[in-house]
Amino acid sequence: MPGLYLAGLVVSLVGMAVLDARFRLFFWRSPWRAALVTVIGLAFFLVWDLAGVAAGIFFIGPQRVLTGLVVAPEVPVEELFFLLLLCWTTMNAFGAVRPLVARAVDRRRS
Repeated sequence: MPGLYLAGLVVSLVGMAVLDARFRLFFWRSPWRAALVTVIGLAFFLVWDLAGVAAGIFFIGPQRVLTGLVVAPEVPVEELFFLLLLCWTTMNAFGAVRPLVARAVDRRRS
């Protein structure tokens, strides 16, 4: 079923957006800084992917659930959505853990 993987990624991104908005973790805390961090993260991982493709490490496997659209040789469009999800999940997790660590440090000091 073409597009199934992309649909799953979009649903996951919506979930990240809901968590982010509800708890003000990343984009809803500082939108410009979050956008910059996300663009840098996406660029880094896209370069990483392209290097992996050039080295013959990364390649498109079976395409039953992919759309078939590619942004570069051996880099499906779904990869961009996956990398966005990876960056956003990481930064949401960081945003959720940061206050917990700060509270633990404050408790230790007092």
